[in-house]
Amino acid sequence: MGIIVVSGTGTEIGKTVVTAALVAVARARGQRVAVVKPVQTGVSASDPGDLDEVSRLGGGVRGVELARYSEPLAPATAARRAGVAGVGPAETAAAVKRLADEYDLVLVEGAGGLLVRFDEDGGTLADAARLLAAPVLVVAPAGLGTLNSVALTAEALTARGIAQLGVVVGSWPHRPDLAARCNALDLPQVAGAPLLGAVPERAGQLRPVDFRAQAARWLAPRLGGVWDEGAFTRTAE
Repeated sequence: MGIIVVSGTGTEIGKTVVTAALVAVARARGQRVAVVKPVQTGVSASDPGDLDEVSRLGGGVRGVELARYSEPLAPATAARRAGVAGVGPAETAAAVKRLADEYDLVLVEGAGGLLVRFDEDGGTLADAARLLAAPVLVVAPAGLGTLNSVALTAEALTARGIAQLGVVVGSWPHRPDLAARCNALDLPQVAGAPLLGAVPERAGQLRPVDFRAQAARWLAPRLGGVWDEGAFTRTAE
């Protein structure tokens, strides 16, 4: 897979840490990796953003950020308030395609959910994925409420003819409650796509060397790791 679009079902659910894990696993396999962040919001020009965190945890990687807005808002809203045009799907797709000619794997990390508006024309990450004909990896939380958001994301992808690669739990609790354990069993059915990994909570707080050493254990073989869905779901029952 030369291009993977990484989308969440919402914000603050582990997209950046999952992206970093994908980078770590790909680099360990000798692949050349680039990461595109179409829009970064809520971070000032001088502060580190998501791409800095991906590089810190996953290892040195080519990062391309197309736009940054300091206000923590949806991209289209932040762009409007900044008095600039938002970054549209066509611009995002063009940047990704250029990198795909040079790198073995290009990851596209979205902002928030799949249908968050990027510009005043209503362009979304889903539109960029469709232009790229790239599969979407959905990052979801573990707890109560995640089944509905995963189902809605899956329906949105299907309606647009976009392939869903699978679902990764962005922060799996060290002591999962009943809802999380049940969700581990139900997510594949609700998503209509396989469960492809579970990143443990606070993984982003690991030392980078430890993060890279453990990343393959959090991702399924389809993503380059060794995570075993059967073993995982048996522990969740």
